[in-house]
Amino acid sequence: MGKKFQAMRGTRDVLPGEIEAWQAVEEAARRQSSRFGFREIRTPLFEATELFARGVGDSTDIVRKEMYTFPDRKGRSLTLRPEGTAGVARALIEAGLARPHELHRLYYMGPMFRYDRPQAGRYRQFHQWGAEIVGTKSPWADVETILLLVGLLVDLGLEGLVVKVNSVGDETCRPAYQEKIRQALLPRRDELCEDCRERLDRNPLRVLDCKVPSDREIVKDLPPMLDSLCDPCREHFDAVKQGLDAAGVRYEIDPGLVRGLDYYTRTAYEVHHGKLGAQSAVGGGGRYDGLIQLLGGPAVPAVGFSMGIERTLIALEEEGRKPAPERDTIYLARGAGLGGQAVRLAQKLRSTYAVALDLEERGLGPQLKQADRIGARVALILGEDEAKAGEVTLKDLGSGEQRRVREAELESAIEQALRGPVART
Repeated sequence: MGKKFQAMRGTRDVLPGEIEAWQAVEEAARRQSSRFGFREIRTPLFEATELFARGVGDSTDIVRKEMYTFPDRKGRSLTLRPEGTAGVARALIEAGLARPHELHRLYYMGPMFRYDRPQAGRYRQFHQWGAEIVGTKSPWADVETILLLVGLLVDLGLEGLVVKVNSVGDETCRPAYQEKIRQALLPRRDELCEDCRERLDRNPLRVLDCKVPSDREIVKDLPPMLDSLCDPCREHFDAVKQGLDAAGVRYEIDPGLVRGLDYYTRTAYEVHHGKLGAQSAVGGGGRYDGLIQLLGGPAVPAVGFSMGIERTLIALEEEGRKPAPERDTIYLARGAGLGGQAVRLAQKLRSTYAVALDLEERGLGPQLKQADRIGARVALILGEDEAKAGEVTLKDLGSGEQRRVREAELESAIEQALRGPVART
């Protein structure tokens, strides 16, 4: 026997039976994005390595440890995208769309890549839905992105969500705070983990994001960034809180929330689901007013977030919810020798419905089991008697009721059946 190939560690196949839940989340994300006036953007899976080193930040774990970087045939350094925002910013700059006071509402969806220790909800190839508002400093844009993210999670049926918010300041007030953190931690430098000792030199704010329990104990008594905000940053944060209050979104202020990327300024936020355990963040984001200029574009402010699709699906499973696409599949079962008539009928109905056609001349029982397996709402049975009479038997797979219907009246009968309750569990 030849070599048995397996999916690489940290990757996985999503097979029929599971993919339907993915499709439901993706469809819901597209609907939610459209409701808020966002349009889709698609960027390449790989970019120049420097884009992420400069944009994400060379002091982050992502750049230092987690990127999939490789030379192409001409020796250029390329990286599989570890996150989506830098690529969106690059695309807007390249297309000449990153202009001051020109507003863009954009969303993206697709795979990202980070070399990390695989664990529940965390893969080396993972998938995100993300959204960006580019072209405004308004705190209401921050609020809008939080409402977009929370709105989808609530629509999907998640309960017990916790929204955490913080401000990480800007280029005016953050440097002084970083120095305050550095000076406070220097006497205990040797007690910090190796990564945090390096962070202390490169970007002290990163120490606040450390997950090592002993380090978290050390930093818990540090003065919060909120006490060091300049007046414009404080006013911005107050406006964000006011917007969340007006929208009825409950939130917690988390002084230790700094997110894992260097490009954030002012607002940072995360949405947590308690049943996910230690890795409870489903999504998060914040404002990044300096990123586009850092990447060679004009000074254009922006705010956005990303949501992990795998983690969202795990949270839904923990809630006992299994989302399904809003799709009413019809299964067309047929008798022996009726392939041509079945194909003609299926093609006629496919202008309106999703129709799965039996391809083998099996008995009616196996065909109806297949209809149930794919989640069909209605089965159409075309047997010899029905074919001779110009009729079709319509079976409601939820209620089990069935009746003969003339082909000319079939679409109206299907509509009536689809409007009825779904009884299948």
